[in-house]
Amino acid sequence: MIKLKYNGHANISLTKDNVTILIDPFFTDNPVNKTNPNEVECDYILVSHAHFDHIGDAIEISKRTGATIISTAEIANMAESKGCNSHGMNIGGKFNFEFGSVKVTQAIHSALFGDMQLIGRMNNIDYALLPIGDNFTMGPEEAIEAVKMLKPNVVIPIHYDTWPPIAQSLQDFKIEVEKNCDAKVLIVDFNESIEI
Repeated sequence: MIKLKYNGHANISLTKDNVTILIDPFFTDNPVNKTNPNEVECDYILVSHAHFDHIGDAIEISKRTGATIISTAEIANMAESKGCNSHGMNIGGKFNFEFGSVKVTQAIHSALFGDMQLIGRMNNIDYALLPIGDNFTMGPEEAIEAVKMLKPNVVIPIHYDTWPPIAQSLQDFKIEVEKNCDAKVLIVDFNESIEI
């Protein structure tokens, strides 16, 4: 089993067999998070891109814990220049780490794009964490189309309700996904942990 904690926005922590991975560790100034970044422990940090609400506290946490930052080559090189351990990758590349493999897929800053169909065809996806906030990312309607293309078993909505411009109805999203797709929607509250 994997313990998944939703720290709000796009900030996720995954723990399995005493290895913890942080994804987009935006803690400081995150209005829906209650975690002190100085108390966060992890082994790896995945950074999707360098916007402040995604790279967040990655550098500080990595320097304090020794966690390896896994990201694009440019972000990994920047992290290394600041004294962090890093592993650079590029779109299309895959690498096997101690916890499993990471594959970097093309994304158009969280927007809906046709290659999601190819990703869904080439991978058996158990869980898809999809942004639904709109304004900065795809909204609920586009996310439903992404579910149709990716064909995951379970969808966990993220990147919503952090600020008023990205407020959404999770129940409406759940109803529409489960009416129009084969996937189930699992709503994980901010700062809540579940086992998957």
